[in-house]
Amino acid sequence: MKAGAIDERETGLLAGLRDWLAARLINVAPLVTLLFLIVVFSVLSPSFLTLDNFGNVLRQVSVTAIIATGLTFVILTAEIDLSIAAVANATGIVVAFFTLQESYVNIANVPLPGFAAILMALLACFALGCVNAAGVTLIGIPSFIMTLAMLQIGAGISAMLVRGQIAYNVPDLVRTLGSGAIGPVPWIVIIAALFLLVGHLVLTYTRFGRYVYMVGGNREAAEYSGVNVKLIIASVLIIGAVCSGVAGMLGVAYFGSAQQNEFDDYLLDAIAAVVVGGTSLFGGRGGIPNTIIGLFVLGVLNNGLDHVDIDSFLKILIRGLILLMALIINVYAQRLRTARQVVSA
Repeated sequence: MKAGAIDERETGLLAGLRDWLAARLINVAPLVTLLFLIVVFSVLSPSFLTLDNFGNVLRQVSVTAIIATGLTFVILTAEIDLSIAAVANATGIVVAFFTLQESYVNIANVPLPGFAAILMALLACFALGCVNAAGVTLIGIPSFIMTLAMLQIGAGISAMLVRGQIAYNVPDLVRTLGSGAIGPVPWIVIIAALFLLVGHLVLTYTRFGRYVYMVGGNREAAEYSGVNVKLIIASVLIIGAVCSGVAGMLGVAYFGSAQQNEFDDYLLDAIAAVVVGGTSLFGGRGGIPNTIIGLFVLGVLNNGLDHVDIDSFLKILIRGLILLMALIINVYAQRLRTARQVVSA
């Protein structure tokens, strides 16, 4: 009897451990990864763990943070947007292009280069988001394919406007927010923090945010509950495009120029930030806090690799392996949750 009781107790402990792992693996793993990277790079480079370098990490992830905020909404609905980098690039080029065309943008002969250029850029990213939304929700094109097509459309818009050239002029407001600072804190860091904060508040405390989680968690149940699933999906795709557009405008000022393919690397960076942080690719789980952890993992990794003497091509491989590890954890955590739900039923 005693042996049987011990075996039963051990079985209960193993089941409890499995349930705990299933519930928290996707959140614990990114934190462990972040702490591991901080310890490793601190040992390898004395200049890594400093306040100045922490500021560098914040600046380096700011543009990605704005894009990743919108992408978090999209992935939470179990959709994907592969056009975010192309939309950012196109919007940045649009704001630079219309700043150059200031003599043609006026009302009653009063030039409005700054406001008009910003307005045109915002309208451009909003329109591209609407096209994505219409393709996915009205026509029924899978988001993967629709946004892949939009990636090419955005690249085509960028190529047509710059034609291989580099534009340097942007409105003063965009230049200030993208490359200026208020005291020691860069404006772009403040803007990124505001986007993350507003995104978190919307997802956590609004009806729209609850609907986003419902659509991603169980689309059929959301429909039976009266949620307009197509409207929610369309909305998150537009939010993703607008966030990418704002990031593109500020990024042009941050980098000092607008040119073709300038934001191409941000597609992988934004997806990595959201997924590495623990937001489920299957929708319904995760959020902005997860994305923030993912941003720090990505920022610390990229910054730390710059502090150590390592081959530049090896850095790309390491980043890819980190993303692969995150994907494996993401899928494994989903399987554990599914298995637990089956057992509970």
